[in-house]
Amino acid sequence: MTEVRISTDQTQLDVGAIHRFLSEESAWARGIPLALVRESINNSLNFGLFVGNQQAAYARVVTDHATFAYLLDVFVLREYRGKGLSRELMASVMAHPTIRKVRRVVLVSSTARGLYQKFGFVPLANPETFMEINVPNAYSEA
Repeated sequence: MTEVRISTDQTQLDVGAIHRFLSEESAWARGIPLALVRESINNSLNFGLFVGNQQAAYARVVTDHATFAYLLDVFVLREYRGKGLSRELMASVMAHPTIRKVRRVVLVSSTARGLYQKFGFVPLANPETFMEINVPNAYSEA
């Protein structure tokens, strides 16, 4: 395979590819407008995984850079799956200095739980203490 690199430099991200995946293929952000994807990137710690010069995978973290981090929007584009890139991306995320120092990293996932368990994620110890406001289909037109 061509050289694989991971960058946290958001200027290197292929925002179009990220938007296409999130808005057309993801189960969690279907229909999200490009402007919201750009805003989420601008306000997050981003991890772009590139094969050669092509963006192949992505993850972002919302964090205060001190105590808490929320990992989300993790994906590998279909044509790059099955090559171990998700493990490489997750290893980079978990090794990042910000992530290593926070006391809590959370994620929500209905898939790839086995992958996340390899990096120390476990079900909530006290799920009764967590609450949420969830707006299903937030990006679909009414």
